[in-house]
Amino acid sequence: MGLALAAVLGATPLGAQQPPVPAPAPAPAQAPVPAEAPAPSAPGDTVVARVDGDTITLADLAAAARELPEELRGAPPNVLYPLLLDQLIAGRAVTAAARRAGLDRDEAVRARIRRAEEQELQQAWLTAEIATRVTDAAVRARYEQQTANRPAEEEVHARHILVPAEAEARAALAEVRGGADFAEVARRRSTGPGTREGGDLGFFRRGDMVPEFAEAAFALQPGQVSENPVRSPFGWHVIKVEARRPATPPAFEEVAQAIRQQLLEAEVQAAVERARNAAQVERFNLDGSTPRPTDSAEPPAPASRPGAPARR
Repeated sequence: MGLALAAVLGATPLGAQQPPVPAPAPAPAQAPVPAEAPAPSAPGDTVVARVDGDTITLADLAAAARELPEELRGAPPNVLYPLLLDQLIAGRAVTAAARRAGLDRDEAVRARIRRAEEQELQQAWLTAEIATRVTDAAVRARYEQQTANRPAEEEVHARHILVPAEAEARAALAEVRGGADFAEVARRRSTGPGTREGGDLGFFRRGDMVPEFAEAAFALQPGQVSENPVRSPFGWHVIKVEARRPATPPAFEEVAQAIRQQLLEAEVQAAVERARNAAQVERFNLDGSTPRPTDSAEPPAPASRPGAPARR
């Protein structure tokens, strides 16, 4: 439905001039009233169409709108709802045609309907089970727990000169050892990140860099330059550490979504396990026979060929 609706909305820009389309609404006051008028209904129960006697209500349109992609939900109701109504009418008409053809009694179709029903029930039950468990407060508590239990970590602020060959790296190191400004040598010789900034890599944590580079950098104190060039998958480095500081944990806003996802996955697994434990489960072999204690250790017997002697 969403793709078809998107095509229609794309063909008629929302800002373009178009004849006004009235939003679905109850009949006007001056319309004739039947002798036995039905009791007033809630706005969501307002019937906006019937297909072979099957009613479509304003609530059906609202539900269909909620299923649309986010970029389409913001369309004005007087544009969106008539298009949705056309879609729902077409869908109900096709469903009615399928029923008249007897497809609702076809076993293959009924099996697919049962599978779809099972999936919807599973999703609804899991959603209800974890709704009260994965809350904003739970996410915040997990963040604080992870922050409190996080081992002390450090960051270093370093510069580097990156060149493709060891000989070039040793030549750059000799310049620095001879008193040349590290940043100036980096701007002139380096081919790596931060070259224009004099090889400046800013602050980083050990895990942010490849192991060879990180080990060498974190072994230096502020002001020190690596004793020898350091080889990594990217080439040869001369490293200078400018400063060290304790690493600050990430802000809650930066990791809240990841923590929420972790909690969701853990709670879903726990809910599934609770459901399995509460169910009475009987398992059978793939041929429907009752399992024997040796079934798991016994390989399946090969199918016998016509004319071959039976195994004893």
